[in-house]
Amino acid sequence: MGTLQLPGLIDVHVHLREPGGEHKEDMTTGSAAALAGGVTMVLDMPNTCPPIIDAPALALKRQLAAEKAVCDIGFYVGAAETNASQAAKLGAKAAGLKIYLDQTYGPLRIRDLAALLAHFRTWPPGRPIAVHAEGLSAAMAIGLARSFGRRLHLCHVSRSDEIALVRAAKASGAALTCEVTPHHLFLTQADLQELGPYGSVKPPLATGADRAALWANLDVVDCIATDHAPHTREEKEGENPPCGLPGLETLLPLLLTAVSEGRLTIERLVKLTYEGPRRIFGLPDQPDTWVEVDLDARYTLSHDRLSTKCGWTPFDGLAVQGEVQRVVLRGQTAFEAGEIRVKPGFGRAVEPAE
Repeated sequence: MGTLQLPGLIDVHVHLREPGGEHKEDMTTGSAAALAGGVTMVLDMPNTCPPIIDAPALALKRQLAAEKAVCDIGFYVGAAETNASQAAKLGAKAAGLKIYLDQTYGPLRIRDLAALLAHFRTWPPGRPIAVHAEGLSAAMAIGLARSFGRRLHLCHVSRSDEIALVRAAKASGAALTCEVTPHHLFLTQADLQELGPYGSVKPPLATGADRAALWANLDVVDCIATDHAPHTREEKEGENPPCGLPGLETLLPLLLTAVSEGRLTIERLVKLTYEGPRRIFGLPDQPDTWVEVDLDARYTLSHDRLSTKCGWTPFDGLAVQGEVQRVVLRGQTAFEAGEIRVKPGFGRAVEPAE
């Protein structure tokens, strides 16, 4: 198949861990992992320490990105139980509002109904609300979004009943978008026997039937996002291993392998990793930006080829076809032949274009 040029990929769901979790990942190592995976723009989640729930915290994130990032980064503002009015004022600057309705890593989770209603009531109608909402929580979030006329984005849909819900809600006219992750598309709970805590993630890896349902309903999926959530080996092998796994560098190899196997077309890959993210979040253009991939390259994913600070992948030992050769960002070679070619600070903090 030869060499192919793709637009710079956009990952709308990453955890770069800074501030507060720099021992796992930071702006430089996380954005380097993005470039190594052909991703030129990421949207970073707010469940850091401190969480990104107000203007000073968002300003700090933007400053860190301007100083340390090597790819472009946009930021969510997090929903807390007392910050609805503060968050709403940041709607034009943030990628979206992130609401955690189910347990995840970090300090943010909404349990109070009044607080939840306040966020849906005050958040700007034109900007998306992204939710971590599993099962019944997803159904509740869709109902709330329709009641208040807000745009809803479901993060990491992972179960057959959830994707069925998405299809039904879209068919009925809901202003709904959703994402799925590579680990839910390529792994199942059966892999936990080998992966152990390294396969622990929220939402959990599901059954083979759930994975098949995601592939079968990929036409109603708006984007593929990694939920890149690194933890150290020491944490994963400790008494209470946290949920989460890295994914930025394996995103494109996995999807290109699916292309080589006839499970995905290049056109659909572009829609899911570039066009969908830009449309959902109103993201700015990156002029003179592209990714060169070798569609014929066959190799094995491994821990020792990673830029992420955590230094491991659940896909270690997996044979793939399709490799990132070069990444050009704003006309400058940012990644080539396995090395980052730009210095920290080359990346930009971005705001929505609309």
